[in-house]
Amino acid sequence: MRLISGSAGGIPLEVPKSVTRPTQDRVRQAVFNMLGELIEGARVLDLFAGSGAIGLECLSRGASSALLVDQDRGACEVMKKNIAKTRLEAASIRQGDVFKTVAQLATLGSQFDLVFADPPYAHKPGDLDLSAKLAAEESFHQLLPTGGSVILESLATRNTASFGPPWELIRQRDYGSTRIVWLRKR
Repeated sequence: MRLISGSAGGIPLEVPKSVTRPTQDRVRQAVFNMLGELIEGARVLDLFAGSGAIGLECLSRGASSALLVDQDRGACEVMKKNIAKTRLEAASIRQGDVFKTVAQLATLGSQFDLVFADPPYAHKPGDLDLSAKLAAEESFHQLLPTGGSVILESLATRNTASFGPPWELIRQRDYGSTRIVWLRKR
């Protein structure tokens, strides 16, 4: 895995040995092509960050800051190495449960222009769709100003969630087994 473009484009990234499923390069490229100029100067929140590739890609393309959140200690160690390797020092890491961290950030009044969430996929009937759960959380809504964007990644065959207020569906696309949903806060 590598950063695709920007000031750190081409730099290979380390990937955690367990508990993660890195977003494929072609899916990341498609997402960044969709977002275009929204990244420049954005305050970014990367939830379920794994290697930190999405947040670091944003910084490489001109985002002003990126907070990378993952509960796995090993993933956070890998993110530290990737930040050092890329020299994208506007990245910070928070280890902890994503839902608790979102609530804490909302309590602090934190705001982000662009939020990425790539939670573990719901693979079988009855599995909780964490993307839909996150989008429904009131504390999550508080993290974005009006016009802020959210990119959710899920398993295409299992995600049938619909997103109501305060979300406006901008785009939904499948890339093989991966579904990308772009929401904007109204």
